[in-house]
Amino acid sequence: MSQAFHPVGTPGQPWTPAEFDVWRARQVRHRSYHEDVVRVIEGFRDRFDVSEYGEVVYGDERHPLFAILNRHWNDALPCVLVTGGVHGYETSGVHGALRFVDLHAEAYAGKVNLLVAPCVSPWAYERIHRWNHDGVDPNRSFREPSPAQESAALMRLVAPLLGRFVAHVDLHETTDSDETEFRPALAARDGKPFEPGLIPDGFYLVDDTENPQPEFQQAIIAAVERVTHIAPPDDKGEIIGSPVVAHGVIRYPLKALGLCAGITGARYTTTTEVYPDSPRATPEQCNEAQAVAVRAAVDFVLAE
Repeated sequence: MSQAFHPVGTPGQPWTPAEFDVWRARQVRHRSYHEDVVRVIEGFRDRFDVSEYGEVVYGDERHPLFAILNRHWNDALPCVLVTGGVHGYETSGVHGALRFVDLHAEAYAGKVNLLVAPCVSPWAYERIHRWNHDGVDPNRSFREPSPAQESAALMRLVAPLLGRFVAHVDLHETTDSDETEFRPALAARDGKPFEPGLIPDGFYLVDDTENPQPEFQQAIIAAVERVTHIAPPDDKGEIIGSPVVAHGVIRYPLKALGLCAGITGARYTTTTEVYPDSPRATPEQCNEAQAVAVRAAVDFVLAE
């Protein structure tokens, strides 16, 4: 018999509804989406347009979803999408997006249309989890029909603007808990063996295999490197199992995997990955790295 590596389920057997119920009962609310995120967004209303683009509903629990737009939206200008909190536990993705809006977004008024969805997965944000209430990973669910409310709502938000986006920056983290909790949970859920991996120490980016933009990625890396360190490749020349194609950059087929960064069809797309558990990085640095990454992306696009 295989040794158990996760407290829910039987090794080698995919979860049934009973296991999902057990897993769900183990999830505890650790923080407040309303206090941490919604209150901040409400404070932006005097400087930005705020739109409620949907609602995540699980039983009696309801969370409104918000997008922030810069004022004086101009249909003649290109659009840039910024997303955070697709994985709710990746804290700097949420707060880095809010930081960018607060400190930098006004500078781009009249230059580019900014659309920022800072916390795509509020249920998971509160529980510091990768999955949603249904045990589904929203960042593998950007496809039609989507199995995740969170992903479906974001796709509806951007649908009217498809063809107008020049860039999309999706803000993420790679954490130690990926290896201790979330990858074991994924293997247990799907009835597969768990194969331990390595967590890279530092910031890196995920480019699109089908639409690589190396100069764009390196412009972001160069800017972030002034804030925090960049992840080196491991002994195999890889980061999280993918070949390093340039300093701090790997590639995934974004659309084929149902990843958020693939939803716009923009020429310039990237997924940031901050490492918040590094002894060399503080929460402040992590939030700043995300905000700097967005600024570098927008500046690159405008320079082009």
